[in-house]
Amino acid sequence: MSDFKPTLPADWPTQVAGPGLPDWEKSASKWLIDHAPGAWRDGLSGQIYRRAPLMLARDVRYLVEAHLAGLRDAYRRARVELADHFEPNQIEEKLEQYKQEGARLAALHKQVQLVEDALSGVRWVPRSVDFS
Repeated sequence: MSDFKPTLPADWPTQVAGPGLPDWEKSASKWLIDHAPGAWRDGLSGQIYRRAPLMLARDVRYLVEAHLAGLRDAYRRARVELADHFEPNQIEEKLEQYKQEGARLAALHKQVQLVEDALSGVRWVPRSVDFS
């Protein structure tokens, strides 16, 4: 039995085994599909993604990027587009919700990128710090 334990960045998703560990790609695929539309699990898409987890990671990254872009656009336009329909405090509540969801999506994007990089063969190496 091997004691191999990969070094992982702090933002690595906890549900994904580290690269080089048994079934790490399977755990990555499962985590990625949890962040994809349900239709991606079945049919032709599901078959392709099961055979090509890197393709899944790439498409999930595009999906998260699009969601984040849409959220940012909604945030920018909210005050003007909602002003005639809602009280200012309601708009501020919605803006706060956009901020929270934006932070969640930005963190998810970073995690997806890390997994995609690892599936591409990139390995994270911690930087050593010389305090001398």
